Amino acid sequence: MAVGLGSVYWWERQLPQRLEQAAARGDLDACLRYGEQLQALRWLGDRAPGAQGECRRRRAAQLWEQQRWAEALQLQLQLVNSEIGTPEDRSLLDDWQQTLKRQALELFQAGDLDGSLARLEPMGEHRRPDRSALGDQLRQIWERNRQGLERSRRLVEEQRWWEALDALNRLDHPWWQQQGEAVRAQVKSNLNRLSEQERQRDSHGELRHSVPIERLEAEVSRLIAEGMDDWAAFNKGCEALGGRVVELGPESACQR
Repeated sequence: MAVGLGSVYWWERQLPQRLEQAAARGDLDACLRYGEQLQALRWLGDRAPGAQGECRRRRAAQLWEQQRWAEALQLQLQLVNSEIGTPEDRSLLDDWQQTLKRQALELFQAGDLDGSLARLEPMGEHRRPDRSALGDQLRQIWERNRQGLERSRRLVEEQRWWEALDALNRLDHPWWQQQGEAVRAQVKSNLNRLSEQERQRDSHGELRHSVPIERLEAEVSRLIAEGMDDWAAFNKGCEALGGRVVELGPESACQR
């Protein structure tokens, strides 16, 4: 046992010099390997030299530049949690994490959900069992908008124009809003056609003037934002503008 301990002690005495030499020649992998061995033998008394920290810093920076984000963050975190970590090391780790989050949000806004989640994965922010991760929140927003656009399309098929317009107005993601532009144009066209039909009927004395669509849309949207459901908001908004809801075949209109 004494011989074994002696060999270990001798190797432990060699490691600092080997580590320093590896760092000097830029062999970061060897430097990290020797540093890990030295750290495992710290029970013999000596502390890991500063070269170990410098190797971690340089290797983490290399990995970051190579877009190997998970490895870079892991190595930088080891450095931060070590006794040779500095406030600057912590600041750099925070900066890297914020950069990945910013890139994730930019990809998400552009419609690339998978790319966004890939940026969050190195930090463990792509998914959590309790669904508290940023990635879980992005999935919820994505699914809500997807379902909203699908609902607006179903309402268009049923010629329920005002409800379809409300579903489109609820979309709060730029990419999904763009996907809904064709549906919105169809809805607006039919609402304008409905208004024109009402004006033509009015010229023949059949119906009175309609409530202006722009004012009605604004009032309905305001009531919905306060928590009222679509149909109730349409009825109350029509009434607030001095109108009444009438049925025109499959369509509903607000007329004075």
